[in-house]
Amino acid sequence: MAALIRRQTSNLRLWTNHHRFHTSTAPLIKDTGLYGFDHLKTANGFRRFVDEAIERSGELVNYVSGMPSSTEIIRAMDEISDTVCLVVDSAELCRHTHPDREFVEEANMASLRINEYIHYLNTNHALYKAVIKAEKDGRSISEEAQRAAHSLRIDFEKGGIHLGADKLERVNQLQIDSSHLCREFNENITTDPGYVDIFPASRIPKLLHHLVKPIYRSTSSASGESSKSRGNMKEKGFRIITEPSTLSSVLQWASDSEVRKMAYVQGNSVPSANIGVLDKLIASRHEIAQIMGYKSYSEFAVHPNMASSPEVVMSFLLEMSEMVRSAADKELKGISDFEREKSGQTNGDLEPWDEAYFTGLMKSSAYDLDSLSVPLAPGESWHPDVLKMSLYHPEEGDLGYLYLDLNSRTGKYPGCAHFAIKGGRRISDSEYQLPVVALVCNFAGSRNSATVRLNHWEVETLFHEFGHALHSLLSRTDYQHFSGTRVAIDLAETPSNLFEYFAWDYRVLKTFARHYSTGEIIPEKLVESMRGAKKMFAATELQRQVFYAIMDQTFFGEQPSSPIDTIATVADLKRQHTSWKHVEGTHWHTRFNHLLNYGAGYYSYLYAKCFAATIWQKMFQDDPLSPATGSAFRRRFLQHGGAKDPAFLLKDLVGDGILRYRDGGIVPDTTSLYCEMGLVED
Repeated sequence: MAALIRRQTSNLRLWTNHHRFHTSTAPLIKDTGLYGFDHLKTANGFRRFVDEAIERSGELVNYVSGMPSSTEIIRAMDEISDTVCLVVDSAELCRHTHPDREFVEEANMASLRINEYIHYLNTNHALYKAVIKAEKDGRSISEEAQRAAHSLRIDFEKGGIHLGADKLERVNQLQIDSSHLCREFNENITTDPGYVDIFPASRIPKLLHHLVKPIYRSTSSASGESSKSRGNMKEKGFRIITEPSTLSSVLQWASDSEVRKMAYVQGNSVPSANIGVLDKLIASRHEIAQIMGYKSYSEFAVHPNMASSPEVVMSFLLEMSEMVRSAADKELKGISDFEREKSGQTNGDLEPWDEAYFTGLMKSSAYDLDSLSVPLAPGESWHPDVLKMSLYHPEEGDLGYLYLDLNSRTGKYPGCAHFAIKGGRRISDSEYQLPVVALVCNFAGSRNSATVRLNHWEVETLFHEFGHALHSLLSRTDYQHFSGTRVAIDLAETPSNLFEYFAWDYRVLKTFARHYSTGEIIPEKLVESMRGAKKMFAATELQRQVFYAIMDQTFFGEQPSSPIDTIATVADLKRQHTSWKHVEGTHWHTRFNHLLNYGAGYYSYLYAKCFAATIWQKMFQDDPLSPATGSAFRRRFLQHGGAKDPAFLLKDLVGDGILRYRDGGIVPDTTSLYCEMGLVED
């Protein structure tokens, strides 16, 4: 991949004139490899990348084992982490986005090799003893180094290094099993998306034809005509592959309720193999937690976070479930009344497969909505669509680098995500390693390669992921262990949720949102309509997220004597905590892969919604583009990454009223979110 340089043009500006993004179209200076790593000029360069990471880490392991000063122990440990993370993160991004199969396969092999080495590091008693020494010498090292020493010890002990040999061996095996089960869960989602065949073809609206596959079946001859003279006729239909994105579109746009029902039931009944996979994962994680001395995996996972215990999490979720119920019930009644008016039927219940279709119609009826477009220039890297940008400050220079890979393509990671490539860290008093990140999305392409045309949901998604990116790019921690988003899980989603607010504010949108062909700035009336449509079913959406979080806590909470029946549990929880009924025979949770990465941590999204609402209302609502406010947010929050206590960061940012202490843990103050939704008086 050719190197990318920048020219001084401002492509995006939020709250401050001092931070600008620059893109490159100037002549190339020199060749380099993928993501700027010289090793990765070719696919097999991943092999040397791994070799050198292991070689350098081995030197550092020997150095740490000699028990240097506590400051040097932490600095060397952080360099080990940085060295292996460069390989892990580069391989991860490559595996999910590179169009060249050779690169993907080499990245897969690199990932396996480096993860084997990481297992060696995580079970290295010399490193563990050195970290304990550094933690005990707390007074002789900086506050951030103290926090790093403590965090490193906890990380070691999460792997069971402090256990006896037999228990450690069992924990290692269970962690390997859990990793394999997570991979199997995701593979099953990909290989068994489900499908339904719809006849005749006229039942599928034209706007969905690009998502479905034409099929044909034989039909009998018309009556009164000889089969010899006419032969069998072919009837055209469509096959709907019920993978999540296609299913979502069908449920929103198919007017035929039977088509919606068939797609919903099928899409929420696959992959059945994941029922057993999830059972095994729950059992493996529960056994790990018990060996570690915890009552449940939830207690094990939540303990290091702000919430501190599953009891605190569940009390927060149950309180929110009760608070939102009345408003969600009212929204459901509104949808039911609308459906009856449209169908002309006075009886019959609204079904789960009706929600997306009728809420979409209601929004269209109430608000005249259209989509908006965001001009973005193409760049060069692993794919012609990729753009590289530098975050530049006129006094501080480059602050970090950002790759944007926005368009969908075959074989690419199917969702939207923030990938860290290189964490920021202080190398010396005069040198700082700048962070490098990538934002990967799957927006529909455009015939004009010079623009990416986005609807507003996609703009909101981009802003969400951009919040993660700024957290990474603007953090200035001494150690990459705390760089950017490497924070407590129940704080991590706060910047991304906060940045969604900017995507709904006309004062922000008018600075960049223009019609792709006319150049017209987005009308303020359109933004008001979009905001109104967003609020129409806000209680229903919040209720859904609470339900997901309660399900997650229940799966990984204390286990009964016999294995939990996840299908029955989900059905029961849906009846208790949502206004919608459960469809018997379905098990949508077998495609809910947040259970893998966020096991017992899904509640963190709701923490983030509350924190973000408070920060927006107290800091940004009056003037979202204020340079002073933006600088304060950077200085008091973003630049610290995970190097400071999250509760301290939040209170320092906006003062009291953003969090509450409860039973030894911390929960968000919900006032701002509830006021925003109209659930309480301001």
